[in-house]
Amino acid sequence: MSKSKFWKGVLFGAIAGGAISLLDRDTRKSVIEGCQKTTGKITYYAKHPQEAANQLKESTRKIRNTIEEVGEEVVFIAERIDELKEMTPQVTDFVKETKDTFIEKTDETEAEIKQHV
Repeated sequence: MSKSKFWKGVLFGAIAGGAISLLDRDTRKSVIEGCQKTTGKITYYAKHPQEAANQLKESTRKIRNTIEEVGEEVVFIAERIDELKEMTPQVTDFVKETKDTFIEKTDETEAEIKQHV
């Protein structure tokens, strides 16, 4: 029974809050304009149901295209990640080899300098 009181209280609170907010002139104008626009749209679509169906189809097509594009981008990113995973060991090996070469050259250069001194 407490649940029914809760939801009744929520409903009455919403009604009271809505009624109190309508005491403000700007809020009343905004609500009236919104209702008029909505009524106009409902009337238009009631008289032109094919237009509503066409808009729904177009919106559905756009959403489908967007989902397909996002899916393709996710696949592209996943492929790039896989490539990076494969390249990382190769790059690491290359950096180690370059480091070793520099160390060898540095050691050789130091040895040559010591010989001339």
